[in-house]
Amino acid sequence: MTENQLTKRKVLVLAPSLKSLGGIQNYTRTLVEALQAVLGSDRVRMVAVPGDAEVKADGSLALRLSVKVRFLFSAIAAALSWSPDLIICAHVGLTPVARLIEKLTGVRFWVVLYGIEAWGDLSPVKRNALRAAQCYVAITRFTLDATIARHDLERHRELILPPTLPTRRSTLPEPEHLASKGPMPPMVLTVGRIAASERYKGHDVMLDAWPAVLRKVPDAVYWIVGGGDDRRRLESRAHELGIADSVHFAGAVSTEELDACYDRCCVFAMPARTELDTRVPRGEGFGIVFLEAMAHGKPVVGPYVGAPVEFIRSGEHGLLVNPTDTREVAEALIELLKDPERSRHMGDAGRKWVAHEFSFDRFCERLRGAL
Repeated sequence: MTENQLTKRKVLVLAPSLKSLGGIQNYTRTLVEALQAVLGSDRVRMVAVPGDAEVKADGSLALRLSVKVRFLFSAIAAALSWSPDLIICAHVGLTPVARLIEKLTGVRFWVVLYGIEAWGDLSPVKRNALRAAQCYVAITRFTLDATIARHDLERHRELILPPTLPTRRSTLPEPEHLASKGPMPPMVLTVGRIAASERYKGHDVMLDAWPAVLRKVPDAVYWIVGGGDDRRRLESRAHELGIADSVHFAGAVSTEELDACYDRCCVFAMPARTELDTRVPRGEGFGIVFLEAMAHGKPVVGPYVGAPVEFIRSGEHGLLVNPTDTREVAEALIELLKDPERSRHMGDAGRKWVAHEFSFDRFCERLRGAL
């Protein structure tokens, strides 16, 4: 396709609700912005689900029927009135709508795959619609392979389109409770929701490893950023281990506070497990927090299996470990904390890697090539 043909192409994006914040919402916004940069703002339109999912009596999440109907009619109306050349479905849950539009108009569709939303069970309607997609757009090769294997999909057109990071450096003063009152002890940081449904992120393993870290680095402190319903249990575990004085639960923080935490830490660690052999899979489809820490020039400790392996080079950007091995996690933390010079070199390498491979311009370049 020539440059002239490319700029004439019209793309309709079917998006999940953007009313709340999250990785999928951020990715969708980036995707739309990149499409506008590549094609022109007048060649891109988006129809988003007009409401968030609500909690049902059994604890599961689901969209109200009225929200589904409004989205369906809005998407069909946009496709019929605007006549796009391509539809990009920004969530696997919306593929039945894209498939219906394809049957009505003949316009092919792509689908974006992130992680657990595509690794687990899908209804027959969603699975059949997924199989009809012209192209699978995945944020990692791991997510793509896991989805294809789980649903026995045929390999056809594929695009690995990893996320990019927003430019959000703040010029505001450091939050008061983080401001230095003197020499700062070596700090290890984990960022992620501490929910009972997301224990795969490895907070337990980090706490169990921390006593061994303190024996070698007695003044080290461990900060956990993120809220969730599992906090009380984790706090109790820290008290049981006798490490509560060196473990700080920061809860949910502002963007400026999060940037300050990344800047202040010496090592970022999240030994997240990936579990694909259950009906309810767990794991990181990418692990954007690793990218954020690397962008701040910090060495990272992550799992040696799963999606993070694709963009963290062990020994160059940090250390990859067995996420279920407490001893191995502790040794990696100790190694990085006791060798600040090596950690600094790893952090610098990670920052350069992120700036080169995960910039918005690189995202647009990959997208342009696929279009």
